[in-house]
Amino acid sequence: MSRIGRSLPVLILTMSAGCTGLEQTRPAAVPAALQVPLAGARSVQARAVGVQIYICQASPGDASHFEWVLRAPEAQLFDRSNRPIIKHYAGPTWEANDGSTVVGEVLARDNGPDAMAIPWLLLRAKSTSGKGLLSGTQFIQRLNTVGGKAPQGGCSPDLAGSEARVHYAADYVFFAPRG
Repeated sequence: MSRIGRSLPVLILTMSAGCTGLEQTRPAAVPAALQVPLAGARSVQARAVGVQIYICQASPGDASHFEWVLRAPEAQLFDRSNRPIIKHYAGPTWEANDGSTVVGEVLARDNGPDAMAIPWLLLRAKSTSGKGLLSGTQFIQRLNTVGGKAPQGGCSPDLAGSEARVHYAADYVFFAPRG
C-alpha cells in the first residue's frame, strides 16, 4: 500500500473533524437561481447528516490523471424534533419512513457562502412513488451545506477504486403543490 493509501483514513478523519457540530446559521435569502418556480407550494424541511462517497478513478478525458468522483450520498434526514424521517442515497433518491420516494435531477447550483462545502442545489423531481411525506414533491432545495467536498489530491493509480467517505450536513426542502 502506498504512503498516500495508508494516510487516506487519517486525511478523511481530518477533513470530517470540522463537521462535528454540523450546525450553520440560515442564510438571509436563497439565491435567485435556486428559487422554486412553484407558487403557493407546501414544503417539508429536514436536516441531513451523512457522507458524500467518492471513488478514485481515471479522468474520462485523460486516463493518466486520477480524480475523486462522486459515487453517491448516504445520509439520514431529521425533522425539527431531531427524529429521523428520510434516507438519502444514490439517484439522488430520498426515501421517507412511510415508503414514499422522490428521485431528483439538478436544475441549478450555487457555490454557497462556504468554499469548503458542497454546492447548494435546486433539483426537479424526475419521479416519485408511494403515498406519504414525499408524494407530490416537484422540487428539492439543498441549502446551508457544511463539508462534503471531494478530497483534495491523494487520488493516484495506486488508489484507483478506493473510496473516500466525506462527512457533510445540509438542509433539504421538499416542495409540492398545495392540494
